[in-house]
Amino acid sequence: MADDKETNKSPETGYVDLGFAKVDLARQKRQGMSEVIYGAGKTTEEIIAILETMQAHGQETVLITRLSEEAAGKIREVVPIRYDARARLGLMGGIPEPDGIGTIVVATGGTSDIPVAEEAAMTAEVMGNRVRRLYDVGVAGLHRTLSHLDELREATVIVAVAGMEGALASVIGGLVSCPVIAVPTSVGYGASFGGLSALLAMLNSCASGTAVVNIDNGFGAGFMASRINHVGK
Repeated sequence: MADDKETNKSPETGYVDLGFAKVDLARQKRQGMSEVIYGAGKTTEEIIAILETMQAHGQETVLITRLSEEAAGKIREVVPIRYDARARLGLMGGIPEPDGIGTIVVATGGTSDIPVAEEAAMTAEVMGNRVRRLYDVGVAGLHRTLSHLDELREATVIVAVAGMEGALASVIGGLVSCPVIAVPTSVGYGASFGGLSALLAMLNSCASGTAVVNIDNGFGAGFMASRINHVGK
């Protein structure tokens, strides 16, 4: 007799019910990437069970976001994963060869924005994209931004990551013709309100073709950038 986990697998729904999680096995077919595990709030045992279920059903490349270093160490004892502490990302499986239509540029206002930017960049790479990183090119030294103008204008889509007043996305948006995905970060002093000031500034950008994701949501920006970079594929 099949175990309970397998009897809860429905061809109509395309998921396996583990009781604490319904593992979506149809995500890759629908969206081009296996279901991504949000690591925060999950026990290591739960993450391992999800990974093993996905692996057992042929989903070899799986991304784990917001994963602590301690949890990553425990998971590695059971399931082989790579871990990037700065991006707080775990990866089961390999990174595929790029097959997007162009290059995604991930730019940051400052060095403090790099953890969120790396979440975006690595997500895009796992989804099969060429990624170019331009870090610490914020508007406090506009010459730094302008020195990379050619690289910015060669991009298919740009992810602009910035805290403080969040001006980087508007500046870049006014210089390029490709879509810009703005990512506000929680970097900044008191009146930044944990990234709310940057979020509102980016939402009010007068640069056409700029879209905004939530505060510190590098994963969401990297995912959307990949979708744009695969249009027509």
